[in-house]
Amino acid sequence: MPNLLKRLSVGLLVLAVVCPVTAYAQESKAVPQSRQEMQLSFAPLVKQTAGAVVNVYAERLVQRPNMMTGDPFFDQFFGQRMPNRSEKQSSLGSGVILSHNGLVVTNNHVIQGADDIKIALADGRELPCELVLKDESVDLAVLRIKSKENFAVLALADSDRTEVGDLVLAIGNPFGVGQTVTSGIVSALARNQVSSGDFGFFIQTDASINPGNSGGALMNMNGELIGINTAIFSRGGGSNGVGFAIPANLVKAFLVAAEEGKTTFERPYVGATFDAVTSDVAEALGLKAARGALVVRTVEGGPADKAGLKPGEVITAVNGIAVEHPDALGYRLTTAGLGKQADLTVQTSDGQRQMTLVLNTAPETTPRDERLMEGRNPFSGLHVANLSPKLATELHLSTEKTGVVVTDVTRGSPSARLGFQPNDIIVSINGSTVNTTKTLEDMLDADPSFWRVEIERGGQRIRQFFR
Repeated sequence: MPNLLKRLSVGLLVLAVVCPVTAYAQESKAVPQSRQEMQLSFAPLVKQTAGAVVNVYAERLVQRPNMMTGDPFFDQFFGQRMPNRSEKQSSLGSGVILSHNGLVVTNNHVIQGADDIKIALADGRELPCELVLKDESVDLAVLRIKSKENFAVLALADSDRTEVGDLVLAIGNPFGVGQTVTSGIVSALARNQVSSGDFGFFIQTDASINPGNSGGALMNMNGELIGINTAIFSRGGGSNGVGFAIPANLVKAFLVAAEEGKTTFERPYVGATFDAVTSDVAEALGLKAARGALVVRTVEGGPADKAGLKPGEVITAVNGIAVEHPDALGYRLTTAGLGKQADLTVQTSDGQRQMTLVLNTAPETTPRDERLMEGRNPFSGLHVANLSPKLATELHLSTEKTGVVVTDVTRGSPSARLGFQPNDIIVSINGSTVNTTKTLEDMLDADPSFWRVEIERGGQRIRQFFR
């Protein structure tokens, strides 16, 4: 029998076996060696943890155009355009209770734009909740259940100790059929370019994850949360064995911000831009592989500049942990914690060196001085503010950007009809640079006969003429 087991594929064995919860508290991990070990069950672990995984129901009110709008008969009969119809839309996801007082972590896209959110516990009870903190870029949200009872929780693991090949369970509510448990292994770590946001560091698993699993738990054999299930790769909308989870260490940092009463999730300000390492750069610097974060430029006086980072150098590790790509660098700095220091391993043309980076929030170097543009001009209805590293971070723009940015556009205003959008940076008017909101307001008071406007949108320059 032992000889036969040695010839079996480890990939087939791991899907059929689980060791007792206490066994995985040990540092060593082992392949099953007997028939008895192959007949063990996940059931005790599921009973221990499933109560901390909940369903999240979100409802939003949307306006649908009335089919009779624009019909001459009805317009004449009612004397005005008929009102649009209100319609409720619902979305379903999962969540994980992480504190005994009812703090639940889920995905931001599950509750995005919701007017009403409810939590359904594993025992079938539905409870109201409130939104505490959300962030679109990392796709996380924290909800608080409106109840004074003591809830069962799932403990947070150190996701940096997760390894490829580890056994995992995924718990959620796929397709709204009810709480479901699937098993698999960790397929890969540090995956990026998975979602449209700016977060790019995921745990990949082959445990079946489907629509409705979003926000659910990915846990290890200790019954600890190692990730929040958030995305799948699928053309048909179902599981193809490629699912992704946000690591628990980032969830932990996000939960701390919520518990501290923060209204936004702030990440460390580096004051530098980075790019992926190409094979040519790796060869020039003597790197064994094209991995790390290449420093493209630094902001004068910023944390990276003060630490001694220079363009052309490559950050290969943070606090002794390897950095695979620029997204991994952002993840490592974020999970290190604000107010702390990070020890960087940097590869230069002269060899390797160590340096220390101070991790603080982005500064508001220029007061934002928010203003609403008014009057008879193309900018009427624009809400604008002065850009600073802090505001740029809040708007998910490059922290190097300066000038005046559009924060909002009043619906139905001249600026809205002309196509201005939030996050547009107003570069110049009639050839004159727009440095501050006051400069913009003064230019509008001049009331020229025509407007030659240059804006930056998504890294592209757009030029328009208005009369």
